[in-house]
Amino acid sequence: MSVNLKDKIALVTGASRGIGHFTALELAKAGAHVIACARTVGGLEELDDAIKAAGGSATLVPFDLADMNAIDALGGSIFERWGKLDILVANAGVLGVISPIGHVEAKVFEKVMTINVTATWRLIRSVEPLLMRSDAGRAVILSSAAAHRCRPFWGPYSASKAAVEALARTWAGETQSTPLRITSVDPGATRTAMRAQAMPGEDPETLPHPREVAQAILPLVGPDVTETGKLFVVRENRLVDYRMPE
Repeated sequence: MSVNLKDKIALVTGASRGIGHFTALELAKAGAHVIACARTVGGLEELDDAIKAAGGSATLVPFDLADMNAIDALGGSIFERWGKLDILVANAGVLGVISPIGHVEAKVFEKVMTINVTATWRLIRSVEPLLMRSDAGRAVILSSAAAHRCRPFWGPYSASKAAVEALARTWAGETQSTPLRITSVDPGATRTAMRAQAMPGEDPETLPHPREVAQAILPLVGPDVTETGKLFVVRENRLVDYRMPE
């Protein structure tokens, strides 16, 4: 499916590698100017090179999502330069540890919640006024099957992704009467560094490449999207509507 994002401004977190990197690249290929955020400067520079090679453009914003003041300032900076935001892809996240709940250190649990939940809320708060200034604001919040499976030993990550989905659905309900459309996406098992951390014995070549996930996500930011508050699952390079309980 072809998506025309000419003159659109898109913000992607966790853009230095994995799904964030390739989503940012696909957005740029479709014509959007990408604001790419991540901690790793080298990864952002590699993304910038790939975007330029594809004929696109990007603004690199290296910072840690644990820096809440930086998230707050980001919205103001975007407003001063562009006056709006058309697309948000909240992709950044951390796994924490695979461990029994009672053995998880407090600092690890707090980091997972800070990056995966609090930073996502802070980001929503920072950019919502900018998305409202777009004629077709779109937000995609990355989730995980862990939010529903609640597999043993995955407690902090599962809880964080369930919270993120709750934020997205609540936000969608609050903005339903506006042009802003909000969706959550479970990318499924993907060939990423986080997946390798969680499943060290798994052959990554058996998993979809993050490029394929990014290409599946792209239609959700197009101006023709009408649904909001939905959770989609990426399966075999396409989006499948996940029916959540009312």
